[in-house]
Amino acid sequence: MVKTKVEEAARNAEYPLFIPFIMAGDPDPDTTVELAMQLQEAGAHILELGIPYSDPLADGPLLQRSAARALEQGMSLQRAMQLVPKMRDKGVTIPVIIFTYFNPVMRMGEELFLDQVNEMGADGVLIPDLPYEESRDIEKKAAERGLANISLVAPTSGARIEKIAQEAEGFLYCVSSLGVTGTRDSFPPEAYTFIEKVKANSKAPVAVGFGISTPEQVDNLHGVCDGVIVGSAIMKKVEECTSLMQDPEKRTKALADIKSFVSSLISS
Repeated sequence: MVKTKVEEAARNAEYPLFIPFIMAGDPDPDTTVELAMQLQEAGAHILELGIPYSDPLADGPLLQRSAARALEQGMSLQRAMQLVPKMRDKGVTIPVIIFTYFNPVMRMGEELFLDQVNEMGADGVLIPDLPYEESRDIEKKAAERGLANISLVAPTSGARIEKIAQEAEGFLYCVSSLGVTGTRDSFPPEAYTFIEKVKANSKAPVAVGFGISTPEQVDNLHGVCDGVIVGSAIMKKVEECTSLMQDPEKRTKALADIKSFVSSLISS
């Protein structure tokens, strides 16, 4: 099988493989494009572009607020994907993953969705509410277009953990703990046991998400996994800086502050 750009980026990255998540359209589409560039400069290897959805199953309160703000501005799956070529024009070269729930995909149609992902210059898809067993068709169609279909594995995956891990492509999104997204002070011992099991069975690089918010957490995962996925901590900073970014005189510094914060998470 031909390696996707996502797989190449994931395998070539030294620890930590850094995969930030941002919500498309929060606080506005132009800022989303600028944030993508700032994150690349901060050291991101792959970018997850979140599609705002009205009924997210795994998003905590912070990402729910972020999605609500984006939806209020009319952000949609189609409009979000149209931000990718703007990111490319800005200078973003790292792989971009479209992170969306399945309902918008079903409404658009799987074939058209994947065609659009490809045509807009994104490199893969991640659909968190599509069960592994029901994702085989999308995985096949994505592969035909040179796109990665990213799998998730969680503590509740049970006996399916080994199969999901062994067949993962690009990278494997390892959900660190039960519950929804959000920052956490620390991970319980059983989380490390779970991550180690996933890592032992995965042929693809393993990136841990849900709760990564401090440099100490990233350091503690060194040797346990290949990298981290950070979403809520970044969007919390975006939320805090929104008013500053809307002020032309303060916008540049606000974006620089977000970049500096993100850099601090992954610098050792």
